[in-house]
Amino acid sequence: MLSLHRALAGELRTAARTLRAVPPISARHPQLDLADAYAIQSELREMELAEGAVLAGLKIGATSEAIQSMFGIDHPDFGYLTDRMVLDDGADLDLGRFIAPKVEGEIAFRFAQDVTGPTVTAHDVLAATAEVLPALEVLDSRIRDWRIGLVDTVADNASSALAVLGAGVPPGTADLAGARMELRSRHGVQAGRGSAVMGHPAESVACLVRILSRFGTGIRAGQLVLSGSWAAAVDLVPGDTVRASFGALGQVALTTRG
Repeated sequence: MLSLHRALAGELRTAARTLRAVPPISARHPQLDLADAYAIQSELREMELAEGAVLAGLKIGATSEAIQSMFGIDHPDFGYLTDRMVLDDGADLDLGRFIAPKVEGEIAFRFAQDVTGPTVTAHDVLAATAEVLPALEVLDSRIRDWRIGLVDTVADNASSALAVLGAGVPPGTADLAGARMELRSRHGVQAGRGSAVMGHPAESVACLVRILSRFGTGIRAGQLVLSGSWAAAVDLVPGDTVRASFGALGQVALTTRG
């Protein structure tokens, strides 16, 4: 099975480089389950690290009830972030480097302390957080036409491409569950609240830590975690400025071309 995991990871890596999406893995290999998908993702991560990338943190996906229902799960999924995937506020993106990009607004956590274990709570997450940062996550699927099931998206690094981060603030700056977001783009305005993320973004992160404990790992001091979207993703189009504003938590923007 390891050889299949490695081969599929290589296929996804090639798809990202050539911008040629592949048919759904789940349709071609229906025997694969969630554990296989994470094994493929792990192989993909190791390929990137072997090429000089540095692990920067994690991203959480499938935090809404609607997405979990679609995937047939009752918990979020996750992927990884490398230093090559993290950009500063105001980033100018050439859309020619993506296949079918989308963007969503959320909050990232940067940690001052390690967070591990099967009983971690949202309170524990907040106590270990150095700062929270407004974020735009750019999604892209190496699976053709976004025809993804759970195995497809997890294997494909939770459909992540990169993150654009604004300035960080202390986690007590605002009530993260009650905070509002407005994401403005050519498509109009997407509004959301932090409570859309499993009731509270820190609960999403705590859930991630509990899941990671099954893999014998956790979140390390200095790492970033994207905690989940506050509203539905929108397509990225050329010549746009996308800006997410989170009130006292700050704002973050990107521009597009290509």
